[in-house]
Amino acid sequence: MPVNHDVHEGLHADQGALPGEHPGRRPNPVVKAHDIAWLEFDKPDLVRTAAFAVDFGFTPTFQTPDELHLRGALAGPPCVIVRRAARTAFTGAAFHAADAADVHTLASEWGRPVEPLGDALGGCAVTTRDPSGCRVRVVSGVTEWPALPLQSVRNPFNFERDRTRVNSTQRPPRSPAVVERLGHVVLSSTRYLSSLNWYLHNLGMIVSDFLYYPGQRERGPVMSFIRCDRGGDVADHHTLALTLGPADRYVHSAYQVCDLDALAAGSEYLLDRGYDHSWGLGRHIQGSQLFDYWRDPDGFLVEHFTDGDHFDSTVDAGWAPMTASGLNQWGPPATADFLGIKPGRAALRELTSILSALHESDNEFDVQRLFGLMKVART
Repeated sequence: MPVNHDVHEGLHADQGALPGEHPGRRPNPVVKAHDIAWLEFDKPDLVRTAAFAVDFGFTPTFQTPDELHLRGALAGPPCVIVRRAARTAFTGAAFHAADAADVHTLASEWGRPVEPLGDALGGCAVTTRDPSGCRVRVVSGVTEWPALPLQSVRNPFNFERDRTRVNSTQRPPRSPAVVERLGHVVLSSTRYLSSLNWYLHNLGMIVSDFLYYPGQRERGPVMSFIRCDRGGDVADHHTLALTLGPADRYVHSAYQVCDLDALAAGSEYLLDRGYDHSWGLGRHIQGSQLFDYWRDPDGFLVEHFTDGDHFDSTVDAGWAPMTASGLNQWGPPATADFLGIKPGRAALRELTSILSALHESDNEFDVQRLFGLMKVART
């Protein structure tokens, strides 16, 4: 009788670092960022962008022909800032300083000025670029929008030993899943290790999990899930994730919703409106989030998530092999669209990026890493 093989076998157990491997943190960082603040994009059609944003669950707070700010329901600044431009692009990320003085500390470290952010945002920022060329801002004193009504958690679940919902039904509406806040951004880098060390040193972030290509652990990790170091206070499993790739680019960003019903009903709502579903629903392994991925009208990958892990600073980095089957505990297999191998222009751009990266001598993406990446897609 055939024996079924569990593709997830061994992936749920945390594996610690081996002697000499990357420790996942720096002992004396310049500052310790408190959280991610917002992401910035360029797009040519802000009307179309705003329409999708509302269907996805954002609330616009500022809108002109040239600029659009999108917020979540929790108190805080906008999650996303979009500016009108001829071409679509991800232009950078902003992080909250833990203390106003940290902005000036970084300004001195980077040799950059502290500049006001303007009336729409308030506060000030210091801006530089990481080793991959991504624009990074650290901000303080920005305007905090008051909280909006949250999407209510549904009636309690009934279990055999806990039947708390009596004479009442479950009827989640098919409506937008209300975005509560920005959770994380994932970036690809041809200079992955340099970028990782830059964030650990400059922003005091710490690694929750490392991934390495199967059979290449001795060459070091190729992906990191990185959280803010808040000491004894917990932070999201990852605020930033970095992965080695053939190009320096945005991969996806993730936005928290209240629960699984909101995630699923919001997914049906987006399907009804004809948007491009990329992958989901499922539950990740690293971070444990329930997830659902979409393409916005400009092709950017965006995620609804709920029920993610939270770690304090005492948790050391885990290590695991990177495989396509290791991306989720349950749910459909990762799609070609999510993996970036769907036939079409995107696949052609990926091939062009690979050929270009292999001809460059000053990046970390070489032939051996390419073989490792190809093996990931097959596993």
